[in-house]
Amino acid sequence: MIKSEAQTRSKLIDQQLAQSGWNVKDPTHVIEEFDILTTLPEGVAESRTPYEGHQFSDYVLLGKDRKPLAVIEAKKTSREAAIGREQAKQYCYNIQKQLGCELPFCFYANGHETYFWDLENAPPRKVVGFPTRDDLERFAYIRRNRKPLTQEFINTSIAGRDYQIRAIRSVLEGIERKKRDFLLVMATGTGKTRTCIAMVDALMRAGHAEKVLFLVDRIALREQALAAFKEHMPNEPRWPNVGEKLIAKDRRVYVATYPTMLNIIRDEAQHLSPHFFDFIVVDESHRSIYNTYGEVLDYFKTITLGLTATPTDIIDHNTFQIFHCEDGLPTFAYTFEEAVNNVPPYLSNFQVMKIQTKFQMDGISKRTISLDDQKKLILQGKEVEEINFEGSQLEKQVINKGTNTLIVREFMEESIKDANGVLPGKTIFFCATKAHARRIEEIFDKLYPQYHGELAKVLVSDDPRVYGKGGLLDQFTNNDMPRIAISVDMLDTGIDVREIVNLVFAKPVYSYTKFWQMLGRGTRLLETSKPKPWCLEKDVFLILDCWDNFEYFKLNPKGKKLKPQMPLPVRLVGLRLDKIEKAIDSGHTEITGREITKLRLQIAALPKESVIIKEAAAALARLEEENFWISLPHERLEFLRTEIKPLFRTVSEADFKAMRFERDLLEYSLAVLNEDKEQAETIKEGIVKQISELPLSVSFVKQEESLIRVAQASHYWAKANEDAFDEMVAKLGPLMKFREQSIGQEQMHLDLTDELHKKEWVEFGPQHEAASITRYREMVEALIVELTEYNPALQKIKNGESVSTDEANELANLLHEEYPHITENLLRQAYKNRKAHFIQFIRHILGIEALQSFPDTVGEAFDRFIRVHTTLNTRQLEFLSLLKKFIVERDKVEKRDLISTPFTVIHPQGIRGVFSPTEINEILQLTERLAA
Repeated sequence: MIKSEAQTRSKLIDQQLAQSGWNVKDPTHVIEEFDILTTLPEGVAESRTPYEGHQFSDYVLLGKDRKPLAVIEAKKTSREAAIGREQAKQYCYNIQKQLGCELPFCFYANGHETYFWDLENAPPRKVVGFPTRDDLERFAYIRRNRKPLTQEFINTSIAGRDYQIRAIRSVLEGIERKKRDFLLVMATGTGKTRTCIAMVDALMRAGHAEKVLFLVDRIALREQALAAFKEHMPNEPRWPNVGEKLIAKDRRVYVATYPTMLNIIRDEAQHLSPHFFDFIVVDESHRSIYNTYGEVLDYFKTITLGLTATPTDIIDHNTFQIFHCEDGLPTFAYTFEEAVNNVPPYLSNFQVMKIQTKFQMDGISKRTISLDDQKKLILQGKEVEEINFEGSQLEKQVINKGTNTLIVREFMEESIKDANGVLPGKTIFFCATKAHARRIEEIFDKLYPQYHGELAKVLVSDDPRVYGKGGLLDQFTNNDMPRIAISVDMLDTGIDVREIVNLVFAKPVYSYTKFWQMLGRGTRLLETSKPKPWCLEKDVFLILDCWDNFEYFKLNPKGKKLKPQMPLPVRLVGLRLDKIEKAIDSGHTEITGREITKLRLQIAALPKESVIIKEAAAALARLEEENFWISLPHERLEFLRTEIKPLFRTVSEADFKAMRFERDLLEYSLAVLNEDKEQAETIKEGIVKQISELPLSVSFVKQEESLIRVAQASHYWAKANEDAFDEMVAKLGPLMKFREQSIGQEQMHLDLTDELHKKEWVEFGPQHEAASITRYREMVEALIVELTEYNPALQKIKNGESVSTDEANELANLLHEEYPHITENLLRQAYKNRKAHFIQFIRHILGIEALQSFPDTVGEAFDRFIRVHTTLNTRQLEFLSLLKKFIVERDKVEKRDLISTPFTVIHPQGIRGVFSPTEINEILQLTERLAA
């Protein structure tokens, strides 16, 4: 047990400094007991003792120029590190005064906890370890050279939409206010990645960040993010380049998956400093990510930006806590509804068609199987009476080829097609399992052999053929074929293919977060500058819902509540502590000693390189005290439960099938100790069943045949004691992986003709008005094209000839008499142009004249204004957004409007409280041009 400060320094702090590259014995790196001269008391000319007029800093870390970079004040482990806070601060200011150097960075530590204080810039914060010399010199450079973020211009060629600029400003202004955690909620397709890249660009130009980490949850998204950084910040070196495995420390932009970064920070061979990054972006920040990979964020305690597309009202409150949005409000939010209803829209809306088959509704049984299919089943030797499945068991306990075939046929009939009207546009099929996906692929190949197996392809994350240039995902994105990507989870989130016009839900979904992520695959609009021949236009996409998902989420707006799951290693330790407590209370000394030994072995095997384990050093140090394990009173057991048990969530490399078997045996032995015979019998039956399913045909299993056979007998369990339990854990636990390989859920495969039970449009979300306007425009355009063949006035217009006012009026009257719904007023509404005349609409429909809608004109004008004025703050951007909507709704704006509601909501003085007189004049000129 470390007791003194000297021991703390030599055994702990010196080692921690060495890990960060500091050689404590090299005076060009570190000076111990650094002598700081201080003012003598008034009236004293010379020091009366060796210490008077002197202070001694435990450590001073030196830069390459031998000037002090940081001060460390050490305390012994039994004292709080915070006791050294003011002392360390005083040393920093005294060194600055004595040497006339820059103010050193301030650290105080007790071997278990380390605090970092950037004096005059930020409050102290707990960190995982010490910075390297390079880190400290980078911090000093940033502190010396950074510019105010409120005035830093935003590169609108990367992210130039008004809401993107507002999002960036809200974060930059927060950083200026010394906030360190941010959460952006932006609907899928609204450009989260571009927004982040523009933010990184601004931070780097303003000198606030040199090294940035962008974290994603899958390889395909890593490739996508790397490509986006390459496009928009081509001069910033990125990691990884193709083929790079080891971390390179000379880059500025790093893109990694959570598992990759977790492995890097746990790998002591390629030590990465916890202070390496200045800014971290966490893509798809939700609780499940944090539960598994929160260790990465705990390690790099730097400025962190979370991104999510999950609608604000259903974000887990814990996600808000992670990013310190204590009031449940994100830093910035931009919803799907806002994006769709923007004029012009930023996202594509959707229509939903529900398809249900007879077997899905009524199940598969003698009552629902056709007579012809019953005869076929009898010829195959199957008992029709024994076939009885609920509709919900499809693709689980029963596989019916006919149901999948019907879904594929309906999709081919109803899907949005390409310009030729033959093949479906780009589509994702969301399937339940990989086997289900392969079956759908086979059906496409069988029904449509003329496409030589190229029409539909399965894309799953563990298939290496999916990734890279020329891989299946690249083909789906950039080639004409395949048209249909059949996916299991892989394409549910984050894949950016703008040309997707069909989504098929061929599985039930219960998570609302996942549901919205899946919808987001279709919401992106086309890039008009990069047309692809298989998708030249897109104003709506189609969802075929084969499992009533939309109805489910109408009834359950937040989806199924998933119970928080306790990781298996944590559960195992919890049971062991329960058993120890019970054994102590009932006087079973031998069982107590045996279980304590096992628990101590488990604790010793915790991954020491994990940041969570490092941060728990003080709690783990208590377990090394000689007296701790001699007796375990209830308060010590409670300490083990609250402080030590949760640490087992870091256990990731283990045989979890063997661990489950050990957990079951532990539960059984605890039930025996509790004299709960009914519970013990139930658990025993489960254990015996597991043992009976071990395949003796496997040589490793065969070696334990005698134990396997005897452990299934009742008399064995009647006499079974702790030695027997330990023998089963040791010998049969490692064999459990063979059991789960050898058996699987028995599925019945059928090929029965299914029928369509119901096919209908579903009302969901804000799309109806948009969809009805689309259908109105399609109808008018088809009619005009048809009439052009024999109407002289229309033929003149098509040929580019002018028509007289009388001819125009005659044509308008003719159309209105025949088709009352074709009026100038309705055309203005449908085409969102309140100023165009009837003939202009006709010329636009016939492709003679491009007709820009008034909202498009207003939107473009405001976008240009914002791009020119790059230092607008969040409030000013909000004012302009409100003004844009006001003009679109009312056509024009008067000066007095700008000092009335709704503008006084932003500032009581309206425009006068938000903009300078010069800026107000520019805005008035803009509004006058739009009204002209």
